[in-house]
Amino acid sequence: MDGGFSHFDEKGNAVMVDVSDKKATFRTAVATGSIRVGKAIMDAVSMGNVKKGDVLGVARVAGIMGVKRTSDLVPMCHPLPIQKCTIDYELDEKTGIIRVFCTVKTEGKTGVEMEALTGVQVTLLTIYDMCKAIDKHMVMEDIHLVEKTGGKSGNFQYEGKTDISA
Repeated sequence: MDGGFSHFDEKGNAVMVDVSDKKATFRTAVATGSIRVGKAIMDAVSMGNVKKGDVLGVARVAGIMGVKRTSDLVPMCHPLPIQKCTIDYELDEKTGIIRVFCTVKTEGKTGVEMEALTGVQVTLLTIYDMCKAIDKHMVMEDIHLVEKTGGKSGNFQYEGKTDISA
């Protein structure tokens, strides 16, 4: 191979990247995403009146569980010892947006970006699931990596643009 990371061998077979020679470093990742909801859902979530229970509390636990199970969901992800995971929220009642932030930390040979992104997705899916009886017109959007630290490739900070031409 050319020395770069690849999820394919020289025959084109899918493989897990070999990280055995890499040095373990402290790594963090923060991901975010949002779900647009109607007034009825925002009011019910804000007041804690959803019949299925504490939406944000249950979604937080689901997101953390999703982080811990990322390697079971994404085929080429390495199982990682998660050392810290938080799920935080911002509710914008005017625009009907619930924004989720997932922060993941570990010390290891590979990063936790996929874990943070999975945590956001599972949190958003749980909010949808718990609120769909009120209104199914919810939209999950703007899911992306905000920042990551550690590892050979160094730090990353999202700057609000995507270069898909590369």
